[in-house]
Order: sequence, then C-alpha cells, then structure tokens
Amino acid sequence: MANIIFHLTFLLSLLLSSISLTLATDYPLYTKSRWIVNKRGHRVKLACANWPSHLKPVVAEGLSSQPMDSISKKIKEMGFNCVRLTWPLELMINDTLAFNVTVKQSFERYGLDHELQGIYTHNPSIINTPLINVFQAVVYSLGRNDVMVILDNHKTVPGWCCSNDDPDAFFGDPKFDPDLWMLGLKKMATVFMNVNNVVGMSLRNELRGYNHTAKDWYTYMQKGAEAVHASNPNVLVILSGLDFDADLTFLKDRPVNLSFKKKLVLELHWYAFTNGTGQWKSHNVNDFCSQIFAKEHRTGGFLLDQGFPLFLSEFGTDQRGGDFEGNRYMSCMLAWAAEKDIDWAVWALTGVYYFREGKRGIVEAYGMLDANWHHVHNHTYLQRLSVIQPPHKGPGIKHNHHNKIFHPLTGLCLVRKSPCYESELTLGPCTKGEPWSYSHGDMLEIKGGHKSCVEGETSVGRSVKLGKKCTKIKRISATKMHLSFKNKDGLLVCLDVDSDNNVVANQCKCLTGDISCEPASQWFKIF
Repeated sequence: MANIIFHLTFLLSLLLSSISLTLATDYPLYTKSRWIVNKRGHRVKLACANWPSHLKPVVAEGLSSQPMDSISKKIKEMGFNCVRLTWPLELMINDTLAFNVTVKQSFERYGLDHELQGIYTHNPSIINTPLINVFQAVVYSLGRNDVMVILDNHKTVPGWCCSNDDPDAFFGDPKFDPDLWMLGLKKMATVFMNVNNVVGMSLRNELRGYNHTAKDWYTYMQKGAEAVHASNPNVLVILSGLDFDADLTFLKDRPVNLSFKKKLVLELHWYAFTNGTGQWKSHNVNDFCSQIFAKEHRTGGFLLDQGFPLFLSEFGTDQRGGDFEGNRYMSCMLAWAAEKDIDWAVWALTGVYYFREGKRGIVEAYGMLDANWHHVHNHTYLQRLSVIQPPHKGPGIKHNHHNKIFHPLTGLCLVRKSPCYESELTLGPCTKGEPWSYSHGDMLEIKGGHKSCVEGETSVGRSVKLGKKCTKIKRISATKMHLSFKNKDGLLVCLDVDSDNNVVANQCKCLTGDISCEPASQWFKIF
C-alpha cells in the first residue's frame, strides 16, 4: 500500500508541477567551469536562504505563524531566488512517517498544541495532510513564487544538527546505513523529477564524527551522486566535505570521478566558530581575516580555480547585535564572498522553531525573519547581504569593466554625493553602478565623459573628494582592504566612514597587533 501511495504521490507531483511553476523556460541548470548556468548558457547565481524542515515535527518551520505562500513571497521580496530546503532521510525511507503521519498527528505527538492552533489559523488545508505531501506543497509554493529549491538531506533521524556524537554523523554509524541513504536519495530525486524549480540536491549535510575518512567519502559520495543523477538527471548534484563541511582539501589532488558531466557542485560551510571559538577576539582582526582568506582557499576556494562551482551553503551570525566574534567574522566573510562572487545560502530563514532540542518556541538568533515570520529581523543585516545577491560576473553577465568599492560593514558601496566629477564621496547602493577604475598606477578613478580621481587635498576627519589632483591609493594591511594615501599634510590616512555614511580621511587604524581594535569602518573591498 505504501508503494502505491508513493507512486500516486509521484503522479500528483507531475500534475502540480506542470500547472504551477513559472520558471520552467530556463531549467534545468548545468555547470560551466566554475559557474552555474541555465539552458541558454547564462549564469544563474544561487542566492538562497536555508528553510529547515528536518526537525522532529518534519514540517517546514513557520507554517504555524504565516500562510505558506506568504512565507514564499517574503523570501522573494527579501531578494533571495532560492531556498535550501532541509529534510531528514526518514521522510523517504520510513513509509509510515511519510504517508501515515499527518501534520496534526505529528504536532500532537510532541505536545505542540499552541503551534497546531497556528496551523489551523494560517494553513488549515494541511492539518490532515501526510508529511511527505506537506513537504511537496512547500516546494510547489516556492515554485509559484519563482523561488528555486535545493533539497538538502540534512540528517537521518528528524532533529537538530549537528554534533560529532550524533548516531548519524558519518557512513556506517548506527543511524547512517549507506544503502538506506542511497535509497532515500533515489526516492527524493524521483518524487521531484519534473518539478522545474527543484534545481539541485545536496547529498548530505555536515559529514563529521570520530570515524570519518576521505576514503569512505569517495566510496559513498560518488555512489550517492550516481544514484541521484540516474534517478533525476535534471538536478545539480551537490557534495559536501568533511569536518562539518569545512574541509574539501582532499579534492585538490584527487577529483571526484563520476560518469556524468556538467552537474557537479561542491559545498562549504563557514561560521565564526568554524575557525575555533574565541579566535576572532584573540587576534588582530586584519591579520586573522587575512589568515582566514588563505585558509578558505586551501579548504575549498581552490575548487573555483580548478573550474568547479563552490556553494557556500551555510553561513551567518547572531542578528541581535551582541555577537562580538560574529560581527568581526561577517565583514571578513562578506568581503571574500563578494570578491569570489560565489553561490550561497544563509542560515537561516527561521523566525522561531516549533520544537528544537526538547524545547518549544526557540527563537533563531541567526534568522532572517522575526519571531512572527512576518517582518525582516534585521534590515541592516539584509542590506549587507544585498551586494552578494546578484551575479557580478560569469557567462551572460554584462561586463562593464568597472570596479565596485564595497564596504562590508554596511553592505553599501563607494559613490559620489552628486553627479558631478568633483563630488564628495559617500556610501550608497551598490546597484548605482559608479564607473570606478583602480588602475595599475594606484589611482582610484571615476571614468566617463570627464575623468576624475580621489584627491589627497584633505585634512584628517574631513570629507574625501574627487578632482583633478590625483593621489596614489595603496591597499595596505594584511587584508588589502585599507585604502590609504598621503594627505596634504604628508600624513598617511585611510578612507573611513562617519556616522552619516560620508567618506572621510582618518588615521589608519588596526593595521596589525592590537586585538581590541575594530577596523571594519575602514575596510573597502575592490572587486
């Protein structure tokens, strides 16, 4: 009976996908060197939010707070074009859980009476719907709102992730049978075979544990990749690394060996704590950020040079403002992501969880939405992400050969206060498209009908201007994000930003040594 239901569900998915999705013309997606592209060969940049659906209720979070379509619309409104939708393996290998447990039964099992009442209010149509069909309904809702989906197998048993002690941390662990895992991947790939907005499948989140090895990674991840591609050749096949997906170094000398082409993507995770708790506050930020740039290249960034797309599928920080290490990390990470122009997924969309680690109503400090799943949690944080949402280069992207001067702390870019070519400088939207050029002669210029450049005729604390008296701009400090010049008094100063986002000249700070100094107001990434 379960298999009959499965096939009926599959047929239903075909019908719904054929009538509901509006983005079919450019799908499926492929890879072209380090880029993800559509059928026309034009770049498609994944700018995603993680939407958890892998916790114990096995229902996408937030449906007790807002209608499903309202959440999908909000994702699009915030500038995301994609969701990394998580799922537990048991949703595919445990037919009783998938087909015989309804939303009502799942919530009652965990005593979630308040949350169940919210489902009655906001999504009454799913109350008596089996869990697998609700998962499908979320995917279709995202499709109706032009949002792509990456299906991420987050873990085996529903619940919070992740720890080295988890029974499903790595292949061969008590709750991680490789054969059942491949069976579940095949089933999930088949269910969404013709659902156009399902553009990729991430095979497993954060492989880890005391027994993880590169040898077993190759054995099972390559088998899993082949299984997914055979079941659904349309989707991108996304492979995570080792050590909580912070390590892909083993691929440098031994590439993945697969029978198919133009579908492979590698993924990486990077949080402030990825580099060890306390590291961001025990080092000079410039020096440490530079070291992390080098580390990220060693552990995964090298794949871009080898011609593979790299998907930063988890990153983020506490949006309440008190995360000292996270705030330092975020400016560094955004500078790196902007320069590399990588695909990404922020953790997480979540405002509040139904049931996490034995507790109800846990607020997600990293969440893009507030506890009501209605408003943006932190508009400044979203603004900082906005510069990495659109693609800046790649196949089909118009190249204007101009630089952007990005200020990671604010998410804004260096622009003119007025259209004239002798204007003071300020911060503004990166979409403004100022024709900056950073030349080999170290001149920071605006090009156009009349060329002008940054002048050195300014005092400490005063506005920086454009004009004809060009000064050399040097990228100094270990990060190369301090833009320095000698002013009219012969002092070495750096571009800085005041409380009104005016660009001023100030003494260069935090170049090295001092671990308490905050350099981010003087960080500008040229890309």
